[in-house]
Amino acid sequence: MIASRVLQIVNDSGPSTPLEVRIYQPVVEDRSWACHYDIDWPNGPRKSAAHGVDSVQAINLAMTKIGAELYASDYHARGQLVFEKPGNGYGFPVPRPMRDALVGDDAKFGGGA
Repeated sequence: MIASRVLQIVNDSGPSTPLEVRIYQPVVEDRSWACHYDIDWPNGPRKSAAHGVDSVQAINLAMTKIGAELYASDYHARGQLVFEKPGNGYGFPVPRPMRDALVGDDAKFGGGA
């Protein structure tokens, strides 16, 4: 693992639930680089990867996929997903078509701030 971030899922009727995102060191797979990541959703972990022509692109694409998954989640839609403070965003970039969904510092700085 090269990086992790812990967000919170805020519950109205009890303590918040931690949501850990883990990013792993890129590795060569076939003819591309892969950057694997996990998101520990309450209903089960999501394991995925992004592939790029080099390790930098693989990391960037993995972070963008993570941002897309966070912003597309029901937890975001219900306002339950929090990093640092409510409504401030999550610090991950998103694909260009999703940028209108950004909130807080993510919207202010274009995502990934």
